[in-house]
Parts: sequence; C-alpha cells; structure tokens
Amino acid sequence: MIRWEWITSNASQLVEATLDHLALTAVAVSVGFAISFLLSIVIVRQRRLASAITGTAGVLYTIPSLALFAFLVPFTGLSFLSAQIGLVSYTLLILIRNIVAGLDGVPADVREAADGMGYGPARRFLSVELPLAMPLIIAGLRIATVTTIGLVVVAAVIGQGGLGQVMVRGFNFRNDTAVYTGAVLIVVLAIMADLLLAGIGRLVTPWARARGS
Repeated sequence: MIRWEWITSNASQLVEATLDHLALTAVAVSVGFAISFLLSIVIVRQRRLASAITGTAGVLYTIPSLALFAFLVPFTGLSFLSAQIGLVSYTLLILIRNIVAGLDGVPADVREAADGMGYGPARRFLSVELPLAMPLIIAGLRIATVTTIGLVVVAAVIGQGGLGQVMVRGFNFRNDTAVYTGAVLIVVLAIMADLLLAGIGRLVTPWARARGS
C-alpha cells in the first residue's frame, strides 16, 4: 500500500537520490561512449583487431554485476569510481556494435563520391560518414542509457545506487512505499531519457526525418 505522506515528507531525499541516479548514468554513458567511439574507429581502420576488442567487451558484458563490484571493491573501495568502472563496462559492447554497424553502413559509392569531391579522410569521416552513421549511433546510445539507468540500482550494494539505495532501504525496513516509489521513478527516468535521445536523434538527422515523411 502506498503511503503518500511518506513520499511528501521524504521529497527532498527522493530528489537527491534521483539526481545521484542521473549523475551516475550520465557519467557512465558519456565515458562509455567516448571509449567505444575510439575503439570503433580502431576496428573500422584495423579489422584484425575487431575480434579482440569486441570479445573483450563481450566478456565484460557477461560478468554478473554483483560479482564485478565484489571484485572491484578491494581495489577501489565503496566509491563512485567502483560504480563507474562497472557501469561503463556494461555500455561498451552495445555502443561499439552500433557505432561500427553505423559506420559500416555508409554506402561505398557515397565514400567514393566524397573522395571525388576532394574530401580528405578526416573531412570525409566528419562530414559524410559520421552523419550517415548517426541513426544507429543514437540507437545504441538509447539502449545503453536505458540499460544503465536500470543497472545503477545494483550499485546500491556499494552505497552508490541513487534510487537503488531508496529501494534497498525500503526492502530492509519493509517499506513498500519506498520500494515502489524508487521503481516508478527509475521507469520514468528511463522513459524520459529514451524520449530525449530520440528527439536529439531526430534533430541531428533531419534527412532521415524528411525521408520518413
């Protein structure tokens, strides 16, 4: 049963936990994207390294989150860094696959046309290949962001879980209102983040929107 008086009396705590949740997610996805983008460029330029890079990202993705945090704590403690190492590692496989797929999806004749217009490799990549790959890149970001919002909850085991800590305390004190409120806020965050990234994707790919209409 939901106790609305608990929600109103703990509103500031819920706001703080929500902001912590957003911060953990934003940092993890940003760092994960930066790493994944660089690794994806390496894969596109050096195909022989693709198996090693994606294989390593795949291994990290399959490690259970609780086991990974248990491994990290002796080295980095119950810290923000421990949470970020775990969260970032789970974004890599998703982002690398989408970024590489997006870059590989650029038609060869488009690349040849850019070369014929005198574009150098760097200019062709920034002005032609990257924009055309953007729909798949944004799709990967959406998946990674929603996934990370859910995984942040697990970081509560090391005291870094944002809304996950609200839920854990709710379980410990048999406070169903805290559990349900935390869960609902996490779902709302995931939906809002997905819609925001979808909107950004439409803004940065106007040609795709025009083609769809």
